[in-house]
Amino acid sequence: MISLIGLPGSGKSTVGRQLARRLQLPFTDSDHVIEQRLGCSIREYFEREGEARFRDLESEVLDDLTREGTGVLSTGGGIVLREANRVHLRERSQVVYLNSTPDELFRRLRHDKSRPLLQVADPLGKLRDLHQVRDPLYRETCRFSIETGRPSVASLVGMIMAQLELKVAPVH
Repeated sequence: MISLIGLPGSGKSTVGRQLARRLQLPFTDSDHVIEQRLGCSIREYFEREGEARFRDLESEVLDDLTREGTGVLSTGGGIVLREANRVHLRERSQVVYLNSTPDELFRRLRHDKSRPLLQVADPLGKLRDLHQVRDPLYRETCRFSIETGRPSVASLVGMIMAQLELKVAPVH
């Protein structure tokens, strides 16, 4: 299994879909699985039940998905906040960190109302805070990091494919 981690808006779902297509593997977005289980959006659940309850469910879903062991998995941006999640990711998958700067993410997300953590007065400041807290956790968890910068999705997929071929035995 290949798992993509990174801040909200770093391209995990978009890149993950294309990577899975290139590798002819199934693609799973953990946020979509969570929403299917909930029967509502993550934003609604987050507002109603709070972040801690959401993180509990997110951990359960990650545990289930990483046990399955095949395909490409896009994770939620906060998945690395819990040690157990970092361990599951490292032990059960090849983890790729899609690293984006807060400024770059802000340009992509400034009009996106679906992300609960960014519905604040200063979303750029929030992204900077998230990056400061989560970047070391992403780096601790990943096998390798890809700087997203301005490359196209196809270029990012190509860079990941090259890293997988260099650093890893065959993908299962």
